[in-house]
Amino acid sequence: MLIRHAKSDWQDASLSDFERPLNERGRKDAPAMAERLKERDIRVDVLISSPAKRARKTAEQFSRTLKINGEGLILKTELYLAPADEFFTVLESLGDQLESVAVFAHNPGITDFANALTDARVDNIPTCGIFAVSVQTKKWSSFRKAKKEFLFFDYPKAKLL
Repeated sequence: MLIRHAKSDWQDASLSDFERPLNERGRKDAPAMAERLKERDIRVDVLISSPAKRARKTAEQFSRTLKINGEGLILKTELYLAPADEFFTVLESLGDQLESVAVFAHNPGITDFANALTDARVDNIPTCGIFAVSVQTKKWSSFRKAKKEFLFFDYPKAKLL
């Protein structure tokens, strides 16, 4: 699963981009989207997140809702504002004991990466959007070349459609 961080707060201009927190909508959307993922009955072994505050806080909320212990959240500096190719590198370095992962990161890289995986295309993964694929491989090191199948795309305002 690729999950873009929830909506962030731009009110405090003294904060760096890295330190921006979630705004009220983000704090509401993160648990709601985590619950929607939980309702799909998809097991998640580990959460991998950009260490930027808005991504980390989104991942922490998913961790609470999905009942993933603290060791199940890995922060990867490489995911902060990462280009699409960096996502491949991060995933290809995972241990083969992991079957299902959720990656929390930022646009435009996360949308570009989603569009590089299957024939399914999205113009934009909105804040707290989830883009999920199934990968046919037993080794993360072969992720890039493995056959992938689009599973679903969900986002907070999808219920309004």
